[in-house]
Amino acid sequence: MITINKFGYLKYKNKKFKCALGKAGIGEKKIEGDNVTPIGTYKVLKVYCRTDRIKKINSKFKIIKIKKDMGWCNDFKSNNYNQLIKLPTKLSHEKLYKKDNIYDLILVLNFNLNPIIKKRGSAIFIHIAKKNYNPTAGCIALKKGDIIKLVKKINKKTKVIIN
Repeated sequence: MITINKFGYLKYKNKKFKCALGKAGIGEKKIEGDNVTPIGTYKVLKVYCRTDRIKKINSKFKIIKIKKDMGWCNDFKSNNYNQLIKLPTKLSHEKLYKKDNIYDLILVLNFNLNPIIKKRGSAIFIHIAKKNYNPTAGCIALKKGDIIKLVKKINKKTKVIIN
């Protein structure tokens, strides 16, 4: 079990990691773009990795290689909302293949996925933090070494509790 608290700490077993949260903190996610890290219990569904930057990573998850044509749709008018999409596209989206390193390793949480509710929010990830742990748009962000340690330990049954 992973717990994430409003003070910006992620705990897993006997380890405690500093993390960045959404600009609006932890709370009830109401709408796309509200910058809230959504309170609740989640699972890690998939792990994406820039294998050109992170060479060897051991995980119980199948590691999905991030390619230049991968994006995550945040266009609530689209049937592809809150899903992986192929780029280029005219739809509003997040590029997964970035110049900076924040998406070099991405854990996708099952927020707003079954069913997908339009405008409720998309792409709640655990990803790499910026140097100063700058707030995110709603994701949880960890230091690169910390997220690599986490990916090695967790599995599909690991719960992620944000409270």
